[in-house]
Amino acid sequence: MTSIAELMTHDHRSCDHEFAAAETLAARKDWPAATKALNRFTSSLETHFQAEEQELFPRFEAATGMTQGPTQVMRGEHVEMRATLERLASALENQDADEFAGEAETLLIMMQQHNMKEENILYPMCDTRLGAQSEAVVGNLSHRLAREHAA
Repeated sequence: MTSIAELMTHDHRSCDHEFAAAETLAARKDWPAATKALNRFTSSLETHFQAEEQELFPRFEAATGMTQGPTQVMRGEHVEMRATLERLASALENQDADEFAGEAETLLIMMQQHNMKEENILYPMCDTRLGAQSEAVVGNLSHRLAREHAA
């Protein structure tokens, strides 16, 4: 059985590749292709966030009673990343390579820090604390994430 940590870490890497494609295309000033790539990345990242916010985090909170702990921090970081994504989209719309590069660097740092916390702390805690529920959670998360990648 795949663990929550393995599944969600793999999805982080998939999102990272999509983000890198958008960055490369924007650096080339291929605005239409960069916009498509950023839209794909945004959709995949939002699917990832929704899987966490609607499935993983509520299950973890119910199992642990911790609602003001790590999941609250992760939700707050999701809000910040969503705002940065909006600024990235605006930079592409304005064909502003410098603005895009600056916002992309900000998002990259945010994602790296966020992913480290999830991959090294939260996901292993979920695997441990959810115990017998882990298999069902992995199945639900896999289904949610697969729908996005199939689209």
